[in-house]
Amino acid sequence: MNKNLPRDVFLYLLAIITLVVSAVSFGILVFQYINIYFPDILADHYFSRSSYFGSIRQSLAFLIVVFPVYMWASRFLRRDIEANPEKKDLKIRRWLLYLTVFAAGLTIIGDLVALLNTFLEGEVTTRFILKVLTIFFIAGSVFYYYFKELRSDESKKNVWQAWGVRAFPWAIISVVLAAVVLGFFVAGSPTSRRTERFDERRIQDLSVIQSYVINYWQNKGALPGNLGELPDDILGVVVPRDPKTGDAYE
Repeated sequence: MNKNLPRDVFLYLLAIITLVVSAVSFGILVFQYINIYFPDILADHYFSRSSYFGSIRQSLAFLIVVFPVYMWASRFLRRDIEANPEKKDLKIRRWLLYLTVFAAGLTIIGDLVALLNTFLEGEVTTRFILKVLTIFFIAGSVFYYYFKELRSDESKKNVWQAWGVRAFPWAIISVVLAAVVLGFFVAGSPTSRRTERFDERRIQDLSVIQSYVINYWQNKGALPGNLGELPDDILGVVVPRDPKTGDAYE
């Protein structure tokens, strides 16, 4: 049983770390959806819809890479225990399972305290309630799954309990997959994002040209007849061109 102990330690640590990263990324992803579809004028007065797209894309990148690793590690460990039932008593396994359940339980308690405190402050909004429910869903799912896992170690697992433990991960996979697909609809595809970056670059270029025109007017008391009069080797003024076509701005 102990010949693969280093491997088991590594895999259990990998499963827990990827679980945490996946949970945090999923939470951030859903939070951004809530921010977009349930805006709060007090909190988002100076923010636009597109300001949340960067967080969405970063969360998508983490989920697409890390979540499958978590699923693979969990599946491998579950099959390993089915083949070697005595490994259920590994200390590293039980310690990490209890730690995960403990952290999820604390999150749920903190979630309820935050909800009650916000209610007493009179600031309960649909947006806030949805975020609380998101945290409750994430922490509750982790708590439920690993608590069932621990219960199955201590008692004989019946047919319905075994079915529930096996079906629950598929339900979570479906939810995560739906969140990832929605992210591409909300934040756009890589092609549309590249087009947006070209537009952002053009806006920056026009801002630079504007500052050059103002400096030209301040120094010479007149506006330039065209942008070709702006370049100045001494001052290092170089008029930018369209980043995609290379054509000069007019």
